Amino acid sequence: MSGRIVVAGASMAGLRAAEQLRAAGWTGAITLVGDEPHMPYNRPPLSKEVLAGRAPFESLAFRPRASVSDAEWRLGRTVVTARLAERTVELDGGEVLSYDGLVVATGMRPRRLRCPGPLAGRHTVRTLADAQGLREALTRPGARVVVVGAGFIGCEVAATAVGLGVAEVTVVDPLPLPMVGPLGELLARALLKRHEERGVRFRLGTGVQAFAGDRTVTGVILDDGSVLPADVVVESVGSIANTEWLDGNGLDLTDGVLTDELLRVGGHPEVVAVGDVARFPNARYDGVPRRVEHWSIPTDTAKHAAKALTGHLMGCDAELAPFSPLPTFWSDQHEFRLQSFGAPVLGRDDVRVLDGEPDGDVLVGYHADGRLVGVVALGGPAAASAAVRHRAELLRQPALTA
Repeated sequence: MSGRIVVAGASMAGLRAAEQLRAAGWTGAITLVGDEPHMPYNRPPLSKEVLAGRAPFESLAFRPRASVSDAEWRLGRTVVTARLAERTVELDGGEVLSYDGLVVATGMRPRRLRCPGPLAGRHTVRTLADAQGLREALTRPGARVVVVGAGFIGCEVAATAVGLGVAEVTVVDPLPLPMVGPLGELLARALLKRHEERGVRFRLGTGVQAFAGDRTVTGVILDDGSVLPADVVVESVGSIANTEWLDGNGLDLTDGVLTDELLRVGGHPEVVAVGDVARFPNARYDGVPRRVEHWSIPTDTAKHAAKALTGHLMGCDAELAPFSPLPTFWSDQHEFRLQSFGAPVLGRDDVRVLDGEPDGDVLVGYHADGRLVGVVALGGPAAASAAVRHRAELLRQPALTA
């Protein structure tokens, strides 16, 4: 089979897409383009094991399947422009690659605060280089750390910093509770208590006005005018999908790349999107397109998108069912874990304790229209196992109506 598929993005989503293209029968050329110099690696440990110094980079690297041993890797390169009508992409430096099929796998980047003040001393956690630089800063004697943002990454970094022996760790967030968006109030309060018991301080209900200091950060100025002394600032305030290179092609790039129920992009059956850059309707729920930044999504999207793309390119379009993954996430903080299956965010108006108590191991169910749409466990291995037992029930549930 002649022809080439270009995979724009060479992290986990790009790798899984290449592997699934081979599994779906594509024998033509595959070229992957990625802006980092590394082969694909596992990102979740960056805010935990890598930051804590317990995991070397070698332990993070994925081992590609033998089926993609002939794939071409363009690492340390960036796709800067796409011309979908011409079926070409342009790389930094001006090189133009033509393609028969295109996989959009460019992922996201951390959002940065637009506040007055110096940049030095401010960190994000997305790449290996980010984690290595932040670890060096956290391990300096007497470091005072302010984490801006009480979401997944912010809470994980705060927990890791305390575990490293950092004496002053403060988390700032304009919302009233940590991770209240994905978890709801009941679990968010339980999470807050656990962090405070382990030494993490919180300034909730307030945002950041500016950063103090001349050349490097010395403090964080909050909206109420108070100042938190800081030698290290970690910004964990959300993400921005890497879609600028697709501008000018008439696509909906409002929040990621809008796809149809088969992960095809903008009426172009030769273009699919995978990973956390894809904004797709989930047939399991209400059909509203959303981006999902969970670890399982690159693999789930790659498998479905590869079948859709190869079917089109090989002229044997099969009847594929609409994409309907069961979202899964976990988050390790201190010695406890958050484990989730389903879509808790759709059931935050009807939250019920299914097992245990919020002060200990607890399993919480989230309901919409009276039926279970998600579960989250908080605690040790027993709580996580309790969540797993509800996975089959969630898979059996009928779709929500839009």
